[in-house]
Amino acid sequence: MNLIQGLSLAGLLAVVSVALAQQLGGLLSPLIFAILFGLVIGNLLPALSQGKWQPGLEFCKKRLLRIGVAFYGINITLQQVAEVGAGALVVDILMLGSTLFIAWWLGRRWLGLDGPTALLVGSGSAICGAAAILAAEPVLRARPQQTAMAVGTVVLFGTLAMLLYPLFYPWLGLSPQAMGIYTGATIHEVAQVVAAGSAMGDEVARVAIISKLTRVMMLAPVLLLLGYLLSRGSDNAPAARAPLPWFAFGFVAVVVANSLLSLPAAWVDAIRHLDTWALTMAMAALGLSTQLGALQAVGIKPLLLAGILFLHLTLGGLIVTHMAAGWL
Repeated sequence: MNLIQGLSLAGLLAVVSVALAQQLGGLLSPLIFAILFGLVIGNLLPALSQGKWQPGLEFCKKRLLRIGVAFYGINITLQQVAEVGAGALVVDILMLGSTLFIAWWLGRRWLGLDGPTALLVGSGSAICGAAAILAAEPVLRARPQQTAMAVGTVVLFGTLAMLLYPLFYPWLGLSPQAMGIYTGATIHEVAQVVAAGSAMGDEVARVAIISKLTRVMMLAPVLLLLGYLLSRGSDNAPAARAPLPWFAFGFVAVVVANSLLSLPAAWVDAIRHLDTWALTMAMAALGLSTQLGALQAVGIKPLLLAGILFLHLTLGGLIVTHMAAGWL
């Protein structure tokens, strides 16, 4: 099996995506650019997702993706989680858990969405945006168009939150630390949290990033929960039970190793960069393999669900943060 052509194509799109993200000062994640470029090129030149290109792209979407998710834990330490205190952890857990519950219950019961679509939108909103959606895709056995639609909701509503939070900060009645926790617990993407937090001051940004990374640390148990929820869905036979996500345990192992071992800063930085490349290539391959015509079958309901989750995160998160102010 020749992987060179597909890997090279995904790698080229990753180079462009990372460079563009750097030019914009990290305002948007390179993962977002990668899927957008992949969608455009893959739909203009559909032959690039077939034939000799397909093995390499499949490798990116499956194996490279799982490796990237496992090593995403290099961004987090247990010490960072402890630094923000119990109040922040409570806000993170409440918002993550309630967002997933609303996505599953509302998406399935009210909107009539299938399990994978509802949970992909929910995981992207609840945990860490596109990276969480990519991690959940193999667990949920989602189709490329379902994943692409979920990523689109992260781009739309996460960017909206990133722009609105700094504007409303003076009127929310939150201290810089509380605002940081609120920001990290409710905005979708890590890059969006960094951009919003930086616009509100250094203290807000520092706490927001730690709060966000605490949400990211919950990725592994959430993946196990997602597989369990889907296996109970009415549209899945027992034989279709989701596979055990080994990369989730790898994620936890990397977090623990990064917390307990004094790894050289150069090593950590190199792993972070390589991990960004792996996930960006996986996202590019996903975009190349997704035909926009297939997105029509998914419909408007995932966007509606994402909008409801956005309102829950922004308004519900504000209420929860105020209630937890005694711990912050």
